[in-house]
Formats: sequence, C-alpha cells, structure tokens
Amino acid sequence: MENPTVNDADTTLFEQHRSRLFGLAYRMLGTPSDAEDVLHDAWLRLHEQDIAELDDPEAWLVTVTTRLALDRLRRVKAEREHYPGPWLPEPLAPEAENPDAALERSESLTLSFLVMLERLSPEERAAFLLHEVFDYSHAESAAILQIAEDACRQRVHRARTRLREGRPRFHVDQAAQRRMLARFADAMTAPSLDVLRALFAEDAVLVSDGGGVARAVLHPLHGAERLARLYLQVARHHGTTLRCEFVMLNGAPALLMHEGETLATAMWIDCDGDRIIAVHSLRHPGKLARLLSVTKPNAPASLH
Repeated sequence: MENPTVNDADTTLFEQHRSRLFGLAYRMLGTPSDAEDVLHDAWLRLHEQDIAELDDPEAWLVTVTTRLALDRLRRVKAEREHYPGPWLPEPLAPEAENPDAALERSESLTLSFLVMLERLSPEERAAFLLHEVFDYSHAESAAILQIAEDACRQRVHRARTRLREGRPRFHVDQAAQRRMLARFADAMTAPSLDVLRALFAEDAVLVSDGGGVARAVLHPLHGAERLARLYLQVARHHGTTLRCEFVMLNGAPALLMHEGETLATAMWIDCDGDRIIAVHSLRHPGKLARLLSVTKPNAPASLH
C-alpha cells in the first residue's frame, strides 16, 4: 500500500482500524486474500476522501469496507456455484493469529463457523456479522447497508434461524477436539478399520475441498463405515510417508497432514467429546500455501 502521495494522517487512521476492518472482511469472504483486496480498495477510497469532513471516520471505514465486501461476496457466490465439489474457507496463517490481527478471538472466527456462514445469503451474512459479531445496533447496521431498519432486523433473524439449523449438535471445548485429533493421528500411523470406525459417529460426514486441483471427494461422504474405509485406504497407501502435525487454525485445533514432503491436507473437526461428527478436509494447494511456512519437517506423528 505504499504511495509517495499518501497523507500520513490517512495511513495512521487506516492502520488504527485495520484489524477490525480485516476481521469484518475476512468473516464476510472466507479467504484472507479477498479480505486484503477489500482493505486495499477501502484504503484507496480513504485516500480520495478529505478525512477532516468525516464526522465519524471509523463508521465511514466500516461502511465502505462492508459494502465493498458485500459486492465482492455477491460475485464470488456466483462463481462458487460452478466450483468443483464443496468449497471450504481458507485459514489464516497461524503466525498472523495475534490479538490485533485476529480481532476478538471467538467462535465467530473458527473455520467451522465460517463454513456455517456459507448457508447465508450475502445480505444476511453482512447484517448478521454487523449486529451479532461487531455489536452494531439494527439502526446502525441498516445505515451501513442502506436498508430499512426493519429489513435489517429481518435479515438478522433469518440468519440466526439458518445458523441454528446448521450448528453442530454439540459444543465441545478445544481440549476435547485436540484429544480426538490425537486419536485420529495415532490411528493413521497404525491403521485398523475397527479403530478408525470407532472414532466416528454413525452419521459422521466428511466435506473435502480439492478445488478440482487435488484429489478429493466431490460430494459430502456420510457414515462412520465409509469414512473409516477411506482413511484406512489413505493410511495404507502412504504408509510411513504420512505425517500428522497439530496446529491451531483460526483459534481452534486442527491437523496438518503431510504426504512425504508435501502438505496435502488441513483438517478440522466437530465432535461430541467421544466421536467425530464432522470432518472438514482442505486439500486445495492454493489454500494450503499460506500454511507452508509454519510446518515442521520433523514433527512427530502422535499429538500426545
């Protein structure tokens, strides 16, 4: 964003609110690169604006960022209708996860929550995030979105209903998620159909995003038996070249799976404490690229 003609006051103002603006744009779009593009466009618009004329510079920036993100989300939503297989959000790089970059660390930043946000229309998503996550009133949100307050209230209500329907049956703390990921990693090092099957709830589901580039299931895979057989095949095929590494992605436990020297999968789960009820498997190389710098060549397979 360097520009020799930029006013220092513009830069200071923008950087003061950057983490909040990024948090909003990223939750709207689900990919850091799209969020950064939105912030760049917002910064350019600020540069064209006389900030002395702004009654509330933060509100102006939030409004511009929201509208830019909403326009971009409408476009990418249409593109995702032709996406080869399921689409999953792209994690933030772990080294970027500090209080400033991540904004408020909460469920609203987890990858599982971002997946649920895909159930919403762009308009519902914007209204929900402004009101429920960023604590704007219905009146303030309506002004940002240029709609009537009642319409904004209705969008938030519909969003809550949709998200309630899609929410996992259980809310489990990070210790339980990490424990289940550790059991899964151990099972992959000594593969057994019975052991793998015991990890999954009977109605467990796997959603995998290969983006048409990497091998992945093109439709959600259901059932403990089918998931166990799939992962048994993966473990036997790769043998000792398969290595699992524990990381925190977007504030929640996750597993990176390496096939030889290649980072092949980023995996996160929903569980009930004793069984895995949902697996999200990100295999798109482009989305995994952001995580390459944090992988450890000699990381152990077990997470204990």
